[in-house]
Amino acid sequence: MLTPAFDLSQEPDFLTIAIRVPYARISEFDVYFEGSDFKFYAKPYFLRLTLPGRIVGNGSEQGSYDTDKGIFTIRLPKETPGQHFEGLNMLTALLAPRKSRTAKPLVEELGASEIPEEVVDDEDFDWEIEQTPYEEVSESALNPQCHYGFGNLRSGVFQRLQDELSDVVDIKDPDFTPAVERRQKRLAAELAKFDPDHYLADFFEDEAVEQILQYNPWWTDIYSKMTAFVEKSQEKENRAALVSFSEEEKYQLRKFLNKSYLLDKRACRQVCYSLIDILLAYCYETRVTEGEKNVESAWNIRKLSPTLCWFETWTNVHDILVSFGRRVLCYPLFRHFKLVMKAYRDTIKILQLGKSAVLKCLLDIHKIFQENDPAYILNDLYISDYCVWIQKVKSKKLAALAEALKEVSLTKAQLGLELEELEAAALLVQEEETALKAAHSVSGQQILSSSSEASDSEDSDSTVSSGNEDSDSDSEQDEPKDSPSETVSSLQGSFLEESSALLIVDGGVCRNTAIQEFDVSQGKPLASSRPLGPSGPLIEELGEQLKTTVQVSEPKGTTAVNHSMQERDSCQTPNN
Repeated sequence: MLTPAFDLSQEPDFLTIAIRVPYARISEFDVYFEGSDFKFYAKPYFLRLTLPGRIVGNGSEQGSYDTDKGIFTIRLPKETPGQHFEGLNMLTALLAPRKSRTAKPLVEELGASEIPEEVVDDEDFDWEIEQTPYEEVSESALNPQCHYGFGNLRSGVFQRLQDELSDVVDIKDPDFTPAVERRQKRLAAELAKFDPDHYLADFFEDEAVEQILQYNPWWTDIYSKMTAFVEKSQEKENRAALVSFSEEEKYQLRKFLNKSYLLDKRACRQVCYSLIDILLAYCYETRVTEGEKNVESAWNIRKLSPTLCWFETWTNVHDILVSFGRRVLCYPLFRHFKLVMKAYRDTIKILQLGKSAVLKCLLDIHKIFQENDPAYILNDLYISDYCVWIQKVKSKKLAALAEALKEVSLTKAQLGLELEELEAAALLVQEEETALKAAHSVSGQQILSSSSEASDSEDSDSTVSSGNEDSDSDSEQDEPKDSPSETVSSLQGSFLEESSALLIVDGGVCRNTAIQEFDVSQGKPLASSRPLGPSGPLIEELGEQLKTTVQVSEPKGTTAVNHSMQERDSCQTPNN
């Protein structure tokens, strides 16, 4: 028999069941309903539902069949008009058989009344039986394997599939690693992975983070509509109708195997805490990808959830939030504290929307893991069981979980990564760099202003000197000019500028005197810039250079130059 696709909707007085049975015989079908039981049969399809409310056959029931779509639509009256049936979209729970109520004990001894009591005869008892001394056995020896998975109901899985699952979880050898050791290893791995440079880069350059924070996921609009219905009497009906499932999600719900979970109080608390942890990771991944899943989606969810990658167990809600914040700042691409708080608020909204919204998130996670080769095992360990379990959870339990999460606060100091110290140091460095840049800009402006003033003064000096040269040239027009020889080069002129003092013999001692030097190119006297020292070898070398390099031809009609040349030739250096 095949379980057909079906969908349920309700009105104040009627319940409508739409059943899709393509290629079924229209003439051969049976419908049975009484109380909360509903059965439908059309070969090869069979559907049995346990309804959340009671229906009755009073003659107002209706049925129709759409041959084009192959859909039976059955409209049944409610036993109590106006009653709201809660959980009509929990398809897996509706497929569960009705539980029988009995007062019999759940555990009983079979055939105990048929076996008569035996009387022990002391004489027949063997008193020489071998005995061994009692030894205290540790708990780890009694139960060597550690538990994990949904409600800590699994063990020994990784012992068989260690090679396949090594890339799925961070913990090594989880079957023999107790919970306390898991937590210690997880904290050490987070501290080793934390990168201050990456965190500060996202902290100062947060344009991409701000854009992500502006994104509105699918639950934002639904939450806004729910808050608009808070004061209305039909709050439950409106809230249930706000969350709808796609055909693919309904198909997945029908494929789940219905189970009953025997969870004690401690295990039930662990399941609720781990649900918060998984939803936090899902909210972060949905926001940073802006609803568009990619190849990194499975990695993001399982990496940010210690429940999935470290098989962590929780004792309170605050530890869950701290652990999530640490992992957000250590592993994904965008590492910002604002994203932690945004995912925290999104998780509260989802829990307040009820189990329909939570189930939709879990189905999305299930699809992401199913399409990822190494992560599919997490569906078998956690997500599939969550999808079945959440359909049977009371709404008030999720509401209490949301309130417990709202009462928790988180600060950067509680993460244990010294974020505030890093930010303060980075801001101090930034201020120093800003002040240094400002000082450089001010000094640059001063240099520019001083250079402009110097250029202005040079321009004025050049104008004055040009005027003086013009006047000197005018005055020198009346004086005779000496024309230098054509073989004199520009290098000789520069040499004459630096060493222009002539050596004059006075009383047999050659001494240096600052006299006027002649510009060979223009034939006019210039003032000597500096006198030569009285050193003998230096004077001798300088005289030789003057003799070998400077050759001035004697112009006609001049006597002053001949006289000076004769004095230079007659100059002799003292032997000492």
